[in-house]
Amino acid sequence: MGFRELWQPLCGLYGADEAKAIARLVLEVKYGLTMADILYGKMEQLDSQALQALQDRLLTGEPVQYVLGEAEFGGRRFLVDRRVLIPRPETYELCQLILNSQFSIRNSQFSILDIGTGSGCIACTLAADLPGADVTAWDISADALDVARENARRLDVSVTFQQRDALTLPLDTPSHWSLIVSNPPYICDHERAAMAPNVVDYEPAQALFVPDDDPLRFYRSIGHYALSALVPGGRLYFELNAGHADEVRELLLTQGFADVELRRDQYDKPRFAKACKPIKP
Repeated sequence: MGFRELWQPLCGLYGADEAKAIARLVLEVKYGLTMADILYGKMEQLDSQALQALQDRLLTGEPVQYVLGEAEFGGRRFLVDRRVLIPRPETYELCQLILNSQFSIRNSQFSILDIGTGSGCIACTLAADLPGADVTAWDISADALDVARENARRLDVSVTFQQRDALTLPLDTPSHWSLIVSNPPYICDHERAAMAPNVVDYEPAQALFVPDDDPLRFYRSIGHYALSALVPGGRLYFELNAGHADEVRELLLTQGFADVELRRDQYDKPRFAKACKPIKP
């Protein structure tokens, strides 16, 4: 199988440019081939049956990250499969927002909680780039936590993983965390119809969708918990559905947070919220 034979059948799903990019990614990650290697005919040395099996999976619409079993996130490679969402570039922007903040204190007293960790991409990234921090990550899915633990092991970072439901967090708990971050489910059920089949048919719905009549359910629950559990002056960071960004901001202000800000992503959409637990005089 040549390069054209690999990518051309994918055009019906992705278009020519994306199909070529997917084919190059498969050859790079799975076989270590560069574009120069491809041009010099090194694909001829590959097992054609194994390559055909990969193409067959791609032709069903299965995301290339699941086919390869890994995804790039902030320069690191994370194990991913159908137990977890595929990490997105916007979520790495959320990590950068935290890491570039003056609030990112690099010492052992700095404690971070990632709620809804999925693959562990946020928790592991922060643990790697803030080596003095004490990082904990929660998820309702035991399967997702197994993936996250394996990613922490592969990246050689220390993260404490626990199974917790973000919708049943205590509203009165001792102050402990310096920073709480969450990329919770935020896509409304009615938005499914406009989404690509390779997302809806393969990625875990529990980690994606919220009811149309209560799109802020996770923000409300986590906000209530954070207002109690953060230390005075502690920070809360969220990734957002851009269509509900203003509502999340109003929610956080109503709950009693200070310095509530919306931040835009690389596509100029209001994608992140930052808030601070007030310091009482």
